[in-house]
Amino acid sequence: MPPRTVMSRAAAAAAVLALGATLLAAAPQASTAAAAEPAPVTDYCQGQCDDILPPGENGNATLVEILGNKTVGTHPAHSDDQLDRYNGLVAGYSGLTDQKLTDFFNDASFGVPADQVESVTSPRDDVTITRDKASGVPHIKGTTRYGTEFGAGYAAGQDRLWLMDLFRHIGRGELTSFAGGALANQGLEQQFWPQAPYTEADLEAQVEYIRTHEGERGEQAMADAQAYVDGINAYREKSKNGRYFPGEYVLTGKIDAITNIGEIQPFKLTDLISIASVVGGQFGGGGGGEVQAALSLLAAQQKYGVAEGTKVWESFRQREDPEAVLTIHDGTAFPYAGKPGQAHGTALPDPGSVTAEPLIYDRTGSAGTDRKAPVKAPARLKKAQGIYDDGVIPEGSLPGSGSGAQKRGMSNALLVSGKHTASGNPIAVFGPQTGYFAPQLMMLQELQGPGISARGVSFAGVGMYIQMGRGQDYAWSATSAAQDITDTYTVDLCEPDGSTPTKDSTHYLYRGTCTAMETLERTNSWKPTVADSTAAGSYRMQARRTNYGIVTHRATVDGRPVAYTSLRSTYRHEADSIIGFQMLNDPSYVTDAASFQRAASSIDYAFNWFYADSRTAAYYNSGLNPVRPADVDPALPIRAERAYEWQDFDPAANTAAYTAFAAHPNSSGQDYYISWNNRQAKGYAAAGFGLSAVHRGDLLDQRVAKLVEDGGVTRASLTRAMAEAAVTDLRGEQLLPELLKVIRAKPVTDPALNAAVQQLDSWRAAGSQRKETSPGSHTYTHADAVRIMDAWWPKLVEAEFRPGLGDDLYGALTTSLATDESPAASHGPSGAHSGSAFQYGWWGFVDKDLRQVLGQSVKGPLARTYCGGGDADGCRDALLGALKQAVAEPATAVYPGDGTCKAGDQWCTDSIIHRALGGITQKAIHWQNRPTYQQVVEFSAHR
Repeated sequence: MPPRTVMSRAAAAAAVLALGATLLAAAPQASTAAAAEPAPVTDYCQGQCDDILPPGENGNATLVEILGNKTVGTHPAHSDDQLDRYNGLVAGYSGLTDQKLTDFFNDASFGVPADQVESVTSPRDDVTITRDKASGVPHIKGTTRYGTEFGAGYAAGQDRLWLMDLFRHIGRGELTSFAGGALANQGLEQQFWPQAPYTEADLEAQVEYIRTHEGERGEQAMADAQAYVDGINAYREKSKNGRYFPGEYVLTGKIDAITNIGEIQPFKLTDLISIASVVGGQFGGGGGGEVQAALSLLAAQQKYGVAEGTKVWESFRQREDPEAVLTIHDGTAFPYAGKPGQAHGTALPDPGSVTAEPLIYDRTGSAGTDRKAPVKAPARLKKAQGIYDDGVIPEGSLPGSGSGAQKRGMSNALLVSGKHTASGNPIAVFGPQTGYFAPQLMMLQELQGPGISARGVSFAGVGMYIQMGRGQDYAWSATSAAQDITDTYTVDLCEPDGSTPTKDSTHYLYRGTCTAMETLERTNSWKPTVADSTAAGSYRMQARRTNYGIVTHRATVDGRPVAYTSLRSTYRHEADSIIGFQMLNDPSYVTDAASFQRAASSIDYAFNWFYADSRTAAYYNSGLNPVRPADVDPALPIRAERAYEWQDFDPAANTAAYTAFAAHPNSSGQDYYISWNNRQAKGYAAAGFGLSAVHRGDLLDQRVAKLVEDGGVTRASLTRAMAEAAVTDLRGEQLLPELLKVIRAKPVTDPALNAAVQQLDSWRAAGSQRKETSPGSHTYTHADAVRIMDAWWPKLVEAEFRPGLGDDLYGALTTSLATDESPAASHGPSGAHSGSAFQYGWWGFVDKDLRQVLGQSVKGPLARTYCGGGDADGCRDALLGALKQAVAEPATAVYPGDGTCKAGDQWCTDSIIHRALGGITQKAIHWQNRPTYQQVVEFSAHR
């Protein structure tokens, strides 16, 4: 692999050496203070655990280092040394062997060999932070519990101080006041804050709830969290006083580079709650969206009538598609959140009455605009001017953010039980797919101390425990599950004086009493800085809170004014999951698959958890699943009446009765498991549109099933299956055969169309991959076929469905579920260069409809056949008409270009770009649909 690029390069020195003397000091050398030696632990993975987290462990950069990056392209040590290995798997997977895995992954063994120690820091005498030469990962070992957690916080400060500061302000809805008023910053805080608006008292109450309601583990968790915060603050103070703090504080006007005047605000426990609300809400939420679902149902009923329209809508909603790929595939059922036989309490809005609840008030200056007013930057800072003009987190970069974007369930997992492996031990290849950032949202670390023994990743700012990783003789990971833990309630509006309410009323009926909505506010203001040139401005965000959650919309139901509210079971409990993570890190608690499942069940967010040790592969679906009345339909808005509330619902602390441990999908010892945010099990209803007959999970399921059938699975062969799926176009592999079958029912006489059909078929036969001709060529092997498919897909979906559905219903359904999510379709404000692809789209609808046209057997069919009105010739004509338009569309229109890519550059449009959250940028890499952090593990022994 190429050597790491470090700041000592001669070119960098020439450009910024003088700045180092006048602006900021270099980072300190490792402390020589002696720390007590912790008790040794046994590593039962025996060299067969690997991991990777690009671009690199080091996520902090001083001002000197930022200017070096902007001037001559240098990178701080360990900020990019995992990037090439991660990228290299695209070209290297076909010849992968177990022995070559560490060409593309880190050795994830415990500890650091003596000859691989790069530095040792002892921020206290009861903890050491040892960093390895290969990747700079902190290996934190403590002789006391407090010291261990203090070390974790100190290391987090070393690697992610600026990032943690960003995310605590995002969680609090204060991003613009902290980092600048760029339009993307405005949009981001407006996206996140209404999902979890809290007062400081609310955050403090959540800390106290954990401390007082979770027994000894709750008390220990809060003690650990306080030690972690203490460690962050210790580094914060040292780096500030030593002038080696992140340079972004200078560029955003927080600290003066010359005088060092200014402050990095101290961290506190409530900051961890606000960070947890961002992380958990985006990756561990589920459900919601019932108002939009109601609008698409109304559109179907208006077109076809109530009975037939409901039937049509349900066939698109596909709550329990019998053809959907499942994680538990042995037929075991776990009924939850299904459609009741006869629903009661559903509250559909009157047509045309729905309006979104206003959020922004009292705009001044540049609020709502992107107007710039650049400051006069000192000459030494010119190269860094405007680095945040497009926002500290560009719009659409975070899952679910951006105009029109959906929440993205992330991550994948492949596990094979020992019966089917070469060694007889289970093998797992798994990890979270959390987007690509520089620095990454997560950080790698090893924690060894009393009651803690693990290595893996934690989200920066809540890294008291490893959240996904490995223990002494087991490993675990997660994928987003997104089962329905969020409901929409319909509250009747009222006036306290008994007068007639309107849609604007701010009181509602709660169990017969006219009750005032609580008003939550956040006022933000900003002014231009070197980093963000956005002109001065301000606004006030306002949310209304009821006992049934946050108001999202207003409407009328049967002529009566109502408010629709969103109630999430984990609201007011953003960090309760800390107990489950504490258990997963405790070697005395997790001793086998069953104890792992119990630990995972203590995590409230909706995740699919996977486990492997030397004996067993296992699975558990976590989540605070509320128990609903049997006759309530959770897919649509529900009347806010006691008969339809969650069982034992108490709004004061937002608690209720929850489904039992055994009611959650769980399994141990199945032949294999796959997950790519697909359905969990039979009976476990999908919380949204899109879990249908074709899903990206099929790309994994079919490959792993074949490996299991052949037997002798190895770490390399399972990794190859993942890597091949990661560069495969779902549409080409799963849907192109049906499309071509319809088209080739008769000869294609148009020469241009026939040539396009042949190109598509050749691409399909070669594996439907989006992959370079050779490493670094930046040209796909079947570039023309890929371009044709990218142009054709949205056109063919519209040609297939819009004539039959009509404009209104087609528009409503595409609002509920976008038609495409190829790497190229993500181009633009809803998530360009983000890696994750082919989760949301009309793949299953097209598949079922074409099979219906072809007269094939379809389980769970669409209520009607749409392509060509059900006529095979008409369908063929529609597809060919769309193909003709696609063939004529130039590459510059298919791939319109952006700030990184020229128009028409197919490879670049697909490429992954680590979005800069700080001052250091990274090069684009080859597209892969793959976890951001990934483990390859096989334990050969057990305690």
